[in-house]
Amino acid sequence: MTEHVSHVVVGGGVMGSAAAWQLARAGHDVVLLERFEPGHANGASHGASRIYRTTYSQPAYLDLAQEAFGLWRELERDAGLRADAVLTLTGGVSHGVPRRTEIGDALAARGIPHEWLRPEEAADRWPGLRFEGDVLHETATAGRVHADRAVAAFQSAARAHGADVRHGVHVRHVHPGTGSVRVVTDRGDLVAGTVVVAVGAWSAGLLGEAFPEPDGAAPLPSLVVTQEQPAHFALALGAPAEGTWPAFTHAPAEPHAWPSGVYGLATPGEGIKVGFHGVGPRTDPDRRTFRPEPGQLAQLQDYVRTWVPGADADRFVPVSCTYTTTPDHDFVLDRVGRVVIAAGFSGHGFKFAPSIGRVLAELAREDPDASPEAADRLFSLARFARGPVAQVPGRAG
Repeated sequence: MTEHVSHVVVGGGVMGSAAAWQLARAGHDVVLLERFEPGHANGASHGASRIYRTTYSQPAYLDLAQEAFGLWRELERDAGLRADAVLTLTGGVSHGVPRRTEIGDALAARGIPHEWLRPEEAADRWPGLRFEGDVLHETATAGRVHADRAVAAFQSAARAHGADVRHGVHVRHVHPGTGSVRVVTDRGDLVAGTVVVAVGAWSAGLLGEAFPEPDGAAPLPSLVVTQEQPAHFALALGAPAEGTWPAFTHAPAEPHAWPSGVYGLATPGEGIKVGFHGVGPRTDPDRRTFRPEPGQLAQLQDYVRTWVPGADADRFVPVSCTYTTTPDHDFVLDRVGRVVIAAGFSGHGFKFAPSIGRVLAELAREDPDASPEAADRLFSLARFARGPVAQVPGRAG
């Protein structure tokens, strides 16, 4: 049997769930299809902690981050949750390679509250951390997003607005056609006016089949999927309580012993989450081991011993998740005809989810024969048509 619906969202992680919420609350008919059961740990949207912060210099990211702040609160209200159930403000600190003018000027221009501290001042405030160089303290607009609660809240609020949320449905193919898109699943076909594809580590397979020979204006990017392995470290004896820790990022000055910059934050009840950024082994999302790579795990322990004295480097629980990364570490938010593409969130997308959901919903409602307008050009597929994209350092958290 074939179903006919207005909009299908493929992928029930945080981005697809946010898109379904935005479509449903705008009064649109939407079906959300998720391959796995609720709360699964196969992708990049599980767990209890992601960093929320606005320490970006590019206007496109600042726009999304500032919009997301209010939308996280709207989601909490819409889902019937307390005001800090999804987004908890803790403050955030960034240190290491100086970007004082670049980031500071951007925050000042937006009126985002912040201050600069000397490393010794920061160490006095947060004795669980050591600091390198001047420290940017984002005082009122940084903290922690509870990932599992966020996904569940998007889906429950979407349902309340009439969305049909289905788990355990494996989408096999997406076939764009004239006037509609056919979505082939293991439980039958759906035909929709537009389809949003937000499947994370599975993007290349599903989209590559949908657009096997994209035209020169919109090539599909090369997406690298890695298995990342942060860990939750227990508090050291005498360390500050978890509730007093800020979210933190560190870009160590060269030369250094670490494979990348580092991010971290407290995860209540689990310890201090610390991780490298985008340097895990490449993986197939259907053939992951979920086992940490020993050498990199040892490096992470060494980092914690050196820079996070408030955590016990010898007592930890590894975490496994995926990154799906574009060559320039910027997202893909675009539309090709009736197919909306959300991909390549490169390890720093979760914080933006409700505003990205709004962008995806607007793309899905545009005239499919017109040029996409809802997303900033920074996130356009067209950038990959201009030749190879230079590799750039990633943004931790």
